[in-house]
Amino acid sequence: MSAVDEADFVTLREMRARRPEKIADAFRVRRRRPLLGDDGRLLIVAADHPARGSLSVGSNESAMADRYDLLERLATALERPGVDGVLGTPDIVDDLAGLGLLDDKLIVGSMNRGGLRGATFEMDDRYTGYDVPTMTARGIDFAKTLVRINLQDAGTAPTLEATAHAVTAAAAAGLPIMLEPFVSEWRDGRIVNDLTPDAVIRSIAIAAGLGADSSHTWMKLPVVDDMARVMAATTMPTLLLGGDGAGDPDAMFASWRDALALPGVVGLTVGRNLLYPPDGDVAGAVDTAAGLVHTTTSTLV
Repeated sequence: MSAVDEADFVTLREMRARRPEKIADAFRVRRRRPLLGDDGRLLIVAADHPARGSLSVGSNESAMADRYDLLERLATALERPGVDGVLGTPDIVDDLAGLGLLDDKLIVGSMNRGGLRGATFEMDDRYTGYDVPTMTARGIDFAKTLVRINLQDAGTAPTLEATAHAVTAAAAAGLPIMLEPFVSEWRDGRIVNDLTPDAVIRSIAIAAGLGADSSHTWMKLPVVDDMARVMAATTMPTLLLGGDGAGDPDAMFASWRDALALPGVVGLTVGRNLLYPPDGDVAGAVDTAAGLVHTTTSTLV
């Protein structure tokens, strides 16, 4: 059973239409928690895909289009033991705050969503979401950026510069910021990320050097072959990302389990694979991921 119902959505709509200041109030009174708990591990549910126009899960091109359905799935995920927080754009996070679902959860604010999926300007990934001053004012716990590096597309340059400024600003504010780097290329009119170990390692090297202060920088990395060599490329705390929701769930969970045991890996940031599992059991998928994350001994110390 979801933690929200139609009455909650009526209240949320009324709040947005008549009392928008109540959204800010929800952040002000939210119970906050430490970044890392006793086991030093994190499971973050990601939901920042729609703001890039990316609504598909597997073969369903509009799976994430129904906002009420998405919020119900997020509510189910957030009430499960072992879920530490949520990653989203301001619209989704404001909805969750208005619904009262963010007490004792980490909030990760997604910053750059301007490189719209399929656009000719996709590599010019403008910062159209959260900014550091707003996150600091609202008590957002963590920042997140996507850093796609395409050596054949000039849109990469302003994205790298903007990301460097974001990293510097986050460090000055004492705000942890996770970078999600990829080496990318145009292929048949769409952006494709290179998921070979060498490409991921190269993306880490480039992203880690962005900004004037790396003390608050984390990495958000895909699970690829030879993850031990990939993780040897950085000393930064790392969360693993979950992918696009396709494939064999058992093999996916097994790959996560192996990668979670590596030095420097702190946990998972997963969206569609948990919110839209093939069997429709959101709670079951989340519980499996939470078991993998929170039964693995932290390798930070």
